[in-house]
Amino acid sequence: MPLALQLRLPLPRVLVVQRCRCRLPPSRLSVRAEAAAGVAVAAAAAPSSVVHDELCMLPFSPELASHHRELAAAVASVERACRLCVDVKASLLSGDRKFLEKNDETPVTIADFGVQALISFELQQLFPSIPLVAEEDSACLRSLNADESNSNELVESISSFVAERVSNSGSPLSHADVLSAIDRGGKDAVSFDPNPATYWVLDPIDGTKSFLKGADDSLYVVGLALVVDGKLAVGVMGCPNWTDGITDKNNDESLAAPPGRGILMVSHVGCGTWSRPLSSEIDQFTTALDAWKRCFVDPCSIAHMARYCIVDSHTWDMMPLSLYFNSTMDQSDPRDENRILLQNSCGGSLSKYLMVASGRMSVFILLARAEKQIKAWDHAVGVICVQEAGGQTCDWRGEPLDFAADQTGRRIIYPWGGVLATNCALHDELVEMITATYN
Repeated sequence: MPLALQLRLPLPRVLVVQRCRCRLPPSRLSVRAEAAAGVAVAAAAAPSSVVHDELCMLPFSPELASHHRELAAAVASVERACRLCVDVKASLLSGDRKFLEKNDETPVTIADFGVQALISFELQQLFPSIPLVAEEDSACLRSLNADESNSNELVESISSFVAERVSNSGSPLSHADVLSAIDRGGKDAVSFDPNPATYWVLDPIDGTKSFLKGADDSLYVVGLALVVDGKLAVGVMGCPNWTDGITDKNNDESLAAPPGRGILMVSHVGCGTWSRPLSSEIDQFTTALDAWKRCFVDPCSIAHMARYCIVDSHTWDMMPLSLYFNSTMDQSDPRDENRILLQNSCGGSLSKYLMVASGRMSVFILLARAEKQIKAWDHAVGVICVQEAGGQTCDWRGEPLDFAADQTGRRIIYPWGGVLATNCALHDELVEMITATYN
């Protein structure tokens, strides 16, 4: 039976949203000094065994971020999860059994299960009072005939990858531990009441179809958000195949990302959105404060000059804005009042939010279709990253996305018409265009 929760955290772990004002410092030196001082103070008060994971270098100090500890733990877990994805892709996807198919005919891989188990286990060790809302459960694994070799191989592979990467000082993880960790985020794990709640939202791999393509430029994202008393408070996205140029060329060149592959994007309410390259080794996390770069949405204020992105299952003519603009995917094509630049790359919703939050794209637009539910984990972390980067997210009437609309499960959202993410300069104009043509 689902456990009804009215979350009241123990006093040492009470999470209260305190919207901190992000003061833009006069120089990067002051950012480094302030953050380093904050980390040093926190580290001195923390057990040495958890300093590395829970107090990894963030671009703002604990004094500015009331959920600094939760964010630092999320960063460490997501980074491990990204390494797991890369290793699974390299070693397992060449085999005969690449993925399972769920009841909704969407694919799920060993990496999806492994990431959910890893992050679920680590968050439970650190924050046992905070439940998890996540995409997967182990039903399809458990439903396989126990004497089939495929079943044993899948569970063994998942357990092996998780056990090698999880931060665990206790006894080794059993297969049952791994399956239980997966199910902790499943649809039957927790039931909420209508009151504002505190919980994690996880998409273990957003863009599994892209992950399965095997191409180095196919974008997939590990996304984790923390909702506190009904408000998005923390977000972390890891994208192992992200390439250079994550910030808009119109922004300060000093904010450009260094050469490399893979990105980690973090956001904390009131403290902005920041990114740095993924580390190259699972136990050698990037900790230099210089690696963090502030993210800002694209400043474009002219609708036909903006850069638009949609998910690969959509076409431009499905969007209300197609009544105003034709589209081109060729960057060399001239743009005018009747034609916009469109990117329709392979990948899920979170990679599109990442593009908008980093300034690479100006607008992400998604159509809500009656035959397909819109899941909270496909949007939660993207919403806070865009908003803290100076953008806005809403449904097609301009209303904020309601992550509590599914009162008992917190798993589904119901945006009117669809979802729009963009900068503040374009937001009102685009909403007006959409509402004038969409019924």
